[in-house]
Parts: sequence; C-alpha cells; structure tokens
Amino acid sequence: MSTTALLDRPTTAHGATPETPGSPARTPVRHLRAVNHPAAAEAPAPAAAEPASRALPAGTAPRGFALYVGLDEAKAAASGVNLGVLVDALRRTIAELAPSAETYATVALAPVGAGGRDVDVVRLALHEPSAVARTKQEEPEDEESTAGGVVVDISRKRVLIDGESAAFTFKEFELLQYLVLREGRTIERTELVTSLWQGTTDDDAPGERTIDVHVRRLRAKLGRYEDIVRTVRGVGYRFDRHADVVIRYGHGTPSPDRF
Repeated sequence: MSTTALLDRPTTAHGATPETPGSPARTPVRHLRAVNHPAAAEAPAPAAAEPASRALPAGTAPRGFALYVGLDEAKAAASGVNLGVLVDALRRTIAELAPSAETYATVALAPVGAGGRDVDVVRLALHEPSAVARTKQEEPEDEESTAGGVVVDISRKRVLIDGESAAFTFKEFELLQYLVLREGRTIERTELVTSLWQGTTDDDAPGERTIDVHVRRLRAKLGRYEDIVRTVRGVGYRFDRHADVVIRYGHGTPSPDRF
C-alpha cells in the first residue's frame, strides 16, 4: 500500500479553524500526515527491487538520509509557514511512518544578500560532500594559477579576467552576478530593473533601454570574453555555462541547533 505525506491543517467539523472563545485568532500549527491511497492497494505489487546495498561501496550500509531544503524565511512566510513549522511537520510524519527513526535538524545561515540557489547554499553550509567537492574544483588554491578565462568571485564581489582584477563598478558586478546565478534562464530587462534597483523611485530607476547601456559597458570590460553575456532578441539577456568562466561561491555557515 502506498503512502503520501500531505500538509494538513486541523479544522472543526465545519471546516473552520478551532479557536478558544475570547482568545485572539492564532495560525494553527500544520503538520504532515500519511495518507493511504486506495488505488495503490488495488494495483499489483511491483517486482522486488534490487537491494540498495548493491550500489554502495563495499563494506558500507545505509544508516539514514539527509534532505536538504532550500527555503528562506520570506518564501516560507509567503506560504503561511516558517522553518520551525516545516521541521515539526516533517518530524511528525517520520514518527508516524517510522516510529523508531531518530531525527536531527539544523538551519544553514548565509550573509544577507548572498547569491545562489537556496538549496546550494544549504548543501555547502552543511558540508554536503558533492557540494564541497564542486567548490574546491571551482576555487583553485592559488589564484595566480588561473592562466586565462573569467573568474566571477561571488564571495569577494570581484571579477578576474586572465588573472587580473577587472575594474567593474558595483552595479556592473551585480548585473553579471544576477545573470550568472540564473544560468540558462533568459532574464527580461524589466526583471533586471526591478531586482537590481530595488528601493529606488520611478524617476531614479533606469528604463529598459538603459539596461542595454549597462550591458554594453559590462561587455566592453569583459573584452574577448564578452560573449558570455548573451542577448536574446526582444526579450533580454542570458548566461550559459561557459568553458572560460569559473564561479566561486561564498560559503554559508551552519547555525547553532535551532530545532
């Protein structure tokens, strides 16, 4: 029989959230619950899968798993929850499905404004092996050993071109960083204006065509590597994986135990 974990909200018989008379309204704690699918019970049992241990290195055995969740507090709040509620919901579900399981949760911290995908920051902060290995590959110990190409150093907010530090303005670096961290996605000019000029008035924010000027200046400083910022006609700009570009991500820091 198949089970699926759902996010459940406790309600009264009429579907309303239960509240104590005279008390202020509170957001009910939501948690996951396992739900049996009747359809799955009628389906024929699948063939037995090969033991997972066959794919593991000799002399090892599974002892548990880690689930890396990329989600900041603002995004969680937009969904009506917070990180603590989600951790509690997952623990309740695990306790129902496997009462003997032991759980441990922490939260990953990163500098305010740090770029990158949330889940990548979490994996690196919590020292997930493949994330750490990737970072070591992309961050040579000796910076001077980089004979050629472009290094976008997210952690130090700078760009190296053929081993030399490029004289990028703050806005030019932000523009390049924004595209690099959204690799493979075409970014419209309106999104660049909204994201890179937050908090400015309509009079101070640049027009969409002004973005083209910023990009031209950025490309001029990239020199022979100018094509790493691609133009998508009628839409905006895009950065694709490029052999001449190395990206150095900043390291997040695990917090003390929070949950």
